[in-house]
Amino acid sequence: MIRERRFYRAFFALAMSLALQNLLTFGVNLMDTVMLGRYSQDAMSGVSLCNQVQFLLQMLVTGAGEGAVVLGAQYWGRGRLEPVPHIIGVALRFGGGLAAALFALVLIAPEALLRLLSNEEAVIAQGVQYFQIICFTYVIFTVTNILVASLRSVGIVRIGYVVSLSTLGINVSLNYLLIYGRWGCPELGVRGAAVATLVSRCMELVIVVWFLKCRERQLRLTARKLLFIDRSYIRDYNRVSAPVLVNQALWGVAQMVQTGILGHLGGDVTAANAIAVQVYQVLSVVAYGAASASGIVVGKAVGSGRREELRPLVATLQVLFVLIGLGSGGAIFLLRRPILAVFGGALTARAWTLAMQFMAVIALTTVGTAYQMSCDNGIIRGGGDTAFSAKMNLVSMWGIVVPLSALAAFCWECAPVVVFFLLKWDQLYKIAPVALRLRSWKWVRTVTRPDGGAAGRKGGAG
Repeated sequence: MIRERRFYRAFFALAMSLALQNLLTFGVNLMDTVMLGRYSQDAMSGVSLCNQVQFLLQMLVTGAGEGAVVLGAQYWGRGRLEPVPHIIGVALRFGGGLAAALFALVLIAPEALLRLLSNEEAVIAQGVQYFQIICFTYVIFTVTNILVASLRSVGIVRIGYVVSLSTLGINVSLNYLLIYGRWGCPELGVRGAAVATLVSRCMELVIVVWFLKCRERQLRLTARKLLFIDRSYIRDYNRVSAPVLVNQALWGVAQMVQTGILGHLGGDVTAANAIAVQVYQVLSVVAYGAASASGIVVGKAVGSGRREELRPLVATLQVLFVLIGLGSGGAIFLLRRPILAVFGGALTARAWTLAMQFMAVIALTTVGTAYQMSCDNGIIRGGGDTAFSAKMNLVSMWGIVVPLSALAAFCWECAPVVVFFLLKWDQLYKIAPVALRLRSWKWVRTVTRPDGGAAGRKGGAG
């Protein structure tokens, strides 16, 4: 265990900064759900279905950006920043292509996508209205988030906070005006929420571009550097990012399938799941922040060659992750009723009861999420092993969780709360393989180029 107070101050400052940024990022979708929840249950449920596609995009963007984060953190640790703009340029190409493809799919077939997730006509109709506008944010969102993630890999984190805070403020203000028709504005319902989000995402990109042009002095990114890249870095990026992209895609699609399973159990179940998911995302941001911070810290240690620091660092981080999980899970359980009062203005009595049950399940599984997700996405991935997570989640999600929960819902006709638990219990049993992987130390890998040579050297922690 690390005993220096300086480490804890620095780590928690970074983790809380990233957590706050994540909270503000989630806040856009969260406020859409809260404000529409007080407008109409069908509107809230329809938007929650659309947000599953948005979640898939977020997973793909995270995957595209993660290669830049891992490589950037290790190059930063070595004191070499000249390759980083090339890597960012590659990430933008990959991420932009994925976002454009998803945009085209949603624009062409919004109703067909929603029917995969629900059989409630009123919910689908609301979702189509939201989809037709929100899809225009996909490319903008992708470019902004890859740029912010890349800057974070070299220790530039404040801009992410500024961007997210500004976006949330704009989104909430416009939601109030356009959803409910305040101050002479038209009452647009779900379309108003979509317009508000579109304007917010555009402002995000404007702020990031201004920062890169006028304030950033470390990487000195320019359009020319991002467009005219050394194409040899594509190979390095692909080696690191491909497993992450596969994992994120599998995870994102699995979440859509899970939403579809619950969505075909009725409108009340869909509404309860929409609230439970939002609560989980908001109260687990500390775990996400800790994972991101640990990835940067571990990646920098590996890149700088200070591997003797890894054993006490990893031991300390594991303890912190468990404590974060216990705190987050306890908060979710104790605050279920007041939280639901914020969301549930238009909920039926059955949807309210189901939401309370679903949040209790999330409170239990959050402990596992905080440990295994932070260790996997933070320590293991930051150490250079980006393939382990994809292999584990392929077996877990598609071999266990999805088939078992589908059987419980449609063949065994279990209660919705049982189905919901079976959809989330992987957060508990994945603790074992993650802990075993950490103990093996096979995840410690140098993925940067050693003075122009090929990347990918492996080594233990000693």
